Amino acid sequence: MFKKTIQKSEQDDRDYRLIRLENGLQATLIHDANADKAAASLDVAVGHLYDPYLAKNNGGSNAYTSTSNTNYYFTVATPALEGALERFAGFFHSPLFAPSCTTRELNAVDSEHKKNHQTDIWRIFQLNKHLSKEGHPWSKFGSGSKDSLSKAAKLLKEAGLLIEDGVSPRSTAATPSPTPPRTSSPTPSTASTNNGNEADGGAIGRETRRRLVEWWSHEYCASRMRLCVIGKESLEELSELTSKLFSPIPNRGRDALPMIPDHPFGPNEKGTLVFVQTVMAFHALEISFPLAWQPPLWRHKPGNFLSHLLGHEGAGSLHSHLKKKGWITSLSSGPQNLAREFATFKVTVHLTENGFRMSFDANMIRAHPPLEHYRDVIHAIFQYLSLLRASKFDAFHQREIARVSDIKFRFKEKRRPDEYATSLTEYMSWPTPKELLLKAPEVTWDWDSAAGENEVRKCLETLRITEGRVVLMATAHEHSKIASSDLTWEKEPWYGTKYRVERFDEQFINEAEAPNANKELFLPGPNEFIPTDLEVDKRIVTQPLKRPHLIRETSLSTLWHKKDDRFFVPKAHVVLDIRSPVGNQTARAAVMTKLFADIVNDHLTEYSYAADLAGLSYNFMSQTNGLYVSIHGYNDKLSVLVRKVLETMKGLSVDPQRLSVIKEQNQREWRNFFLGQSYTLSDYFGRYLLTADQWSLEEKLKELPCKRAISKTSRDVLKVSVAISADEVQAHVKQLLSQVNLRMLVTGNIYKDEALKIADIAEDGLGISSLSAVELNERALLLPQGSNYVWTCPIPNPNQANSSLTYYIHFGPIVDQRLRVVSSLLTQILSEPAFNVLRTQEQLGYVVHCAPWMLAGSGEKGMRIVVQSEKTPGYLEERVESFLKSMKSTIENMSEAEVAEQRSGLERKWLEKDKNLADETSYFVNHITTGHWDFLRRESDAQFLRSVTKNDILDLFLSHIHPSSTTRSKLSVHMISQKTRSKKISVAASQAFETLLREAGVEFDAETWNKSLEGDATNFTNYWRQILEMEPNAARLLNAISELVEQYPVPGEGKDIPRSDVTYITDLKTFKASLAKSADSGPMIEWGDLPVSRC
Repeated sequence: MFKKTIQKSEQDDRDYRLIRLENGLQATLIHDANADKAAASLDVAVGHLYDPYLAKNNGGSNAYTSTSNTNYYFTVATPALEGALERFAGFFHSPLFAPSCTTRELNAVDSEHKKNHQTDIWRIFQLNKHLSKEGHPWSKFGSGSKDSLSKAAKLLKEAGLLIEDGVSPRSTAATPSPTPPRTSSPTPSTASTNNGNEADGGAIGRETRRRLVEWWSHEYCASRMRLCVIGKESLEELSELTSKLFSPIPNRGRDALPMIPDHPFGPNEKGTLVFVQTVMAFHALEISFPLAWQPPLWRHKPGNFLSHLLGHEGAGSLHSHLKKKGWITSLSSGPQNLAREFATFKVTVHLTENGFRMSFDANMIRAHPPLEHYRDVIHAIFQYLSLLRASKFDAFHQREIARVSDIKFRFKEKRRPDEYATSLTEYMSWPTPKELLLKAPEVTWDWDSAAGENEVRKCLETLRITEGRVVLMATAHEHSKIASSDLTWEKEPWYGTKYRVERFDEQFINEAEAPNANKELFLPGPNEFIPTDLEVDKRIVTQPLKRPHLIRETSLSTLWHKKDDRFFVPKAHVVLDIRSPVGNQTARAAVMTKLFADIVNDHLTEYSYAADLAGLSYNFMSQTNGLYVSIHGYNDKLSVLVRKVLETMKGLSVDPQRLSVIKEQNQREWRNFFLGQSYTLSDYFGRYLLTADQWSLEEKLKELPCKRAISKTSRDVLKVSVAISADEVQAHVKQLLSQVNLRMLVTGNIYKDEALKIADIAEDGLGISSLSAVELNERALLLPQGSNYVWTCPIPNPNQANSSLTYYIHFGPIVDQRLRVVSSLLTQILSEPAFNVLRTQEQLGYVVHCAPWMLAGSGEKGMRIVVQSEKTPGYLEERVESFLKSMKSTIENMSEAEVAEQRSGLERKWLEKDKNLADETSYFVNHITTGHWDFLRRESDAQFLRSVTKNDILDLFLSHIHPSSTTRSKLSVHMISQKTRSKKISVAASQAFETLLREAGVEFDAETWNKSLEGDATNFTNYWRQILEMEPNAARLLNAISELVEQYPVPGEGKDIPRSDVTYITDLKTFKASLAKSADSGPMIEWGDLPVSRC
């Protein structure tokens, strides 16, 4: 056991202990007397760089594999910690590796890969790995796919080294499991039924599993494991429990922290410019430099120091200079630890169209080639780096960084226990003194000698153009504007990303290495926002207040306030919900409201950046019916930022040049949305169809005209409007602010009189809305009883392989407490089985969720099931409804103990304490912005929950959920993939072909050929072409294969057949117009806080 005291935050009331078991496993034990949830995390010091493939736990978000580590974690109610920890430990000393799960796990990994296949961040990440020096581990394909996982086994099979009915000659550990580890689907589809050989993957699956077990038995070693356990138990009890449960894990004598000291950048990778074709439309460049691994430099954190300067957004910064040029929309920089022993420093810039290339009219393009402004951006970055190398760093630069980090650590609040445990197990592998486990990763020390600055200078010397690599990202169309069309593009093997590589010419290198001559670039001055008054009035109360109090109400506003009496940190939150009937009156008005919010943020960047560095931040955004402002952080200078933000909102003059940039940015983001994940599209249409006053993205895009606007749900060219001007936005905002209703909340280390002053600042200059607060609430659209609607839509991205289904069932208004509570319990009961059946057992896809869905205004609720899959949406809906039908008997057969367990779990969830001031404020905000004011709902509903019976649950299920119900209200959205995929042979088609073979008198071994194929129609045909080569009926039999493929399709492939029991929506606007709006009766509770009559 480690004897020294663990240095912790002054706010931290937990007790810590570090122990090391005899097998070498290290553990951090945390006693939290006030915890209502326990957690554990175990980190293994091997990741995919040490792994020939990646195996993901398909239990959801309870594990992840990184480059150098794999982390497993869980959270559980505190009384259940011991049992959960026992099962958790068993996973590491006695894992099942059940053969019958092999195919399922391969499919799960493959489904996740296909989910990410059209996502640029994954594509470019893998391309950067692919472009490593030859043989470096960093080049490995980390996320894995079915092909990558089974590649080695397939090669052995092709070489004749695998036995079809047995095992590899090299192994005896691949026999099928006699029983599956999980129960099968209660309503199996044709596609989901697998025999034992299919479940273990046949010879290829068994060999893949053998390799996994071999790798695990070699690499998973107790000395490589770091554990963190958080619970209410004493440290002695946690120590005993940990020792008992985790000591059986074997120590295999492996090195505790395997290192990879070699960097993936060699001479061929440095000094290069990589052009990359993206899926989404954007322009960006990223510069990566080799960097020393940062954890050993924990005291002064030189990479963070350089990031502080290079990524600064204040006056004189690189960001400010490039933004004034109109070339960028964002710039960020910082160190990134890629793996143990090597890191990179990255500068990432998102470019405007003008920042990518200079725009010309047609005549100028013919006369002169377009200028490549991205090269000017690159040059400016290296100018700033030259400035840093030539500059003297004033003492205040590091002192400010150290001071802010020290304040942050001093007043660090609690967070979710599983997140905390996970972060600590990663930090346990850092080379820091054990007593600084909590402090070293988060606090930066001041430069007490020349060593600190020397570390920075050493890092800075590596940030040169000859050492780094630049990646330029844009669509193929955009690349064609700056390059010859006859250039050769290569393809990254796993995602198919097209790229080409050039080396920088000598002239450009010399320019980039030259001293800085740009007078607009200079280092930031002292930060005036760093807090100095950190006093907290810590008045201990018997019972903290459970809600804020209404301290002022006028025809213009309501002001709620709660002085912090729980967390005692020098922080505060100010929230202003500004509603106006003008903000969303038309699609054009909604666009202008959004543009104005972005313009305010754009204008405040230089001013607010220093505040953000000092722990004081703001959010200013548009919302459906107006604007939303929140300011949060250390309260010392919070009122200064509040005043500045609100003065800017009220007095800003719209700059036409910046408006042009922001219009371009919004137009690009809205178009790119339709190229995102399929399930986000089905969710979007589901929300749009059930929201009363929402303009579609297509309608908004009409208000941002360009040369050609294409509808995302049809091939028609959209009619576009006249361009929005700066004067029009200015007039719109003036009108918006002349008709408002304010809902305000102030919480934290602020007294009532200060809250009232903030309200005065907010109200100054604003006009009163002609509509009441209730009339300005959002409204949902209600499905009629006995309805079954479907909206179908093709997915715009032709390369997106996944379709999606959003399946919504309506419950009703939340003002009905019984309905509110019983529906929550019913949704909880359905959620886990939905995941288990639809994802784990039927393997429909990686994305499967079943959860509550609040409609617009949060006054109506329902349940939504979403599935993203390569199967068709109609088939997915069939499987969802089969699952729901099966749940009838499950609920009917639930014992009273099972019902009580479900009630108890939901009650604990509702009564879980807020972990910090932000959590508490967020809960209050929800009730204030919705106008419900029902702050004690969690306690009230938890009390009501105890009276809910199984019959209550079953009655609601039968009336609102079960597909046979004549009173349920249901809407589903089908997003249909347009990507052509290879035909597969279904079980029915292969059986029909066997029948034809027998009728033709062809002799064959059915068992052998079935195991030799994987269902692909092309492979199937080629296989039989060889077998039937000498048969007289060969041509007829081979021609029959394509007919059988069409006649007996694989379930869930091909086209969905329209259903007679469904009403298909043909026009979105007409459908929405047919629905009734939800009611809103105003506050659910009147608290009577005001001592005087309202004014």
